[in-house]
Amino acid sequence: MTNSSPRLISDDLAKVLELARASDSIELKLTLPERAYRSAAAALGVDPLDAQLRQVFFFDTPDLRLDAAGVVVRARRVRDRDDTVIKLRPVVPSDLPADLRRSPELVVEVDTMPGGYVCSATLKHRLTSPDVASVVAGRVPLRKIFSKAQRAFFLEHAPDGVALEDLSILGPILVLKLKFQPEGTSQKYVAEMWIYPDGTRVVELSTKCLPGEIITIALEARAFLEGKGIPLSGEQQTKTRTALQFFSKELQDLQS
Repeated sequence: MTNSSPRLISDDLAKVLELARASDSIELKLTLPERAYRSAAAALGVDPLDAQLRQVFFFDTPDLRLDAAGVVVRARRVRDRDDTVIKLRPVVPSDLPADLRRSPELVVEVDTMPGGYVCSATLKHRLTSPDVASVVAGRVPLRKIFSKAQRAFFLEHAPDGVALEDLSILGPILVLKLKFQPEGTSQKYVAEMWIYPDGTRVVELSTKCLPGEIITIALEARAFLEGKGIPLSGEQQTKTRTALQFFSKELQDLQS
């Protein structure tokens, strides 16, 4: 045996498994190429009329200082109740403070997609009042739609000199979200279509599992999707990064 022999498992897979053991859940994601939208919908038996309509807003500086620091600030309008998110990525779960890690509002999740992965810590808050529309219209300060824990999390990780009140509105993005369980599998899936103001679309398929199920579910999902003729290769896009870059350019063009 020589030093050039292949490893039993790749370094990336070993790292994903290590992160998974200390996380709450795993989300397997796949961005579909535009040419596959209609054929994938037909193969999976989904009806777009079953989708839930949402509006998503991000908040950052025009030059995306939060994004550069790994901080995501998001608000979402949904029919039943709006919600907000403060997310930090990448994170090492064991580095998070113990009291924060125990919070029921915190979710530590590993997102995987062909060619990449990231572990994130997300604090989510469901709103009763005020709603996101009031903030976007300028009637309510942005900080009012975030919980005390979210604001503290933001202050801990935002770049120096950047406060919630300094952030610009990046959005909205129209989102169609559909939860479904395709025939032929016991696994539940989510399909999301993000529609940007210029008509660009990103369609993502995802499924979640517990950390100990990652290998089994990943193999099952690959076999199932390949069997449906859904392409698993091609350029992968993250919905958040695409949105931030789109609206950042728009804001900077207006200021120039």
